[in-house]
Amino acid sequence: MRDNRTSFYRPLRREAADDDSHAWLMTFADAITLLLAFFVMLMSFSKVDIVTFEQVKAGIARDLGQRSITRPAAQLRAQLDTLVDSLGVADAVKINIYERGVVLELAANAFYRPGAAAIRPESRSILDSVAQTLESPQYSKFKVAVEGHTDDNPLDSDRFATNWELSAARATNIVRLFAERNIPVRRMRAVAFADTQPKVPNRDGAGAPIPENQAKNQRILIRIHR
Repeated sequence: MRDNRTSFYRPLRREAADDDSHAWLMTFADAITLLLAFFVMLMSFSKVDIVTFEQVKAGIARDLGQRSITRPAAQLRAQLDTLVDSLGVADAVKINIYERGVVLELAANAFYRPGAAAIRPESRSILDSVAQTLESPQYSKFKVAVEGHTDDNPLDSDRFATNWELSAARATNIVRLFAERNIPVRRMRAVAFADTQPKVPNRDGAGAPIPENQAKNQRILIRIHR
């Protein structure tokens, strides 16, 4: 009588071998699931820190074997830092990051005369250089919001009735300059805050003005974000 046991068990052994050869899929699927959960968690936040997000994305890409990944917000911050250092205007222009991108803080007294909104001629070259940087194709997806901020001193001006008009005009003039330097107007907006968002208190507990604080509150913020 013919023994068929060998032919009976051979397919089972081949099937077991096939199962072992695909065992790596379980680990791969777990890794993909974890990555998906990670990005869902990021998107669930109301605010995404774009610079930190780029750092995390670059780290993930490196771990997955990619050699490099673009980080435009970090590159922009580094390029603007170099620009400010080369122009020697670190006292008038501060560069920081915020949750959405990069922010430049301009000291108002370096760019405008007291109570005026026209940009000082000697300061236009600084803004020209910033515009030239933003005109680069790698930053074409970035938006630009220019914010005007003042102190709480009432204006003594025939042209501007209140600090609202002054802060709006100062911000608008920078937007106009950028537009003249080929930054598309659809990428920009001008915002006036007057004295509603001071960095530091304008007055002491007795209500007396603090001149050094008021000077700090007179500023322009240029927020550059994706």
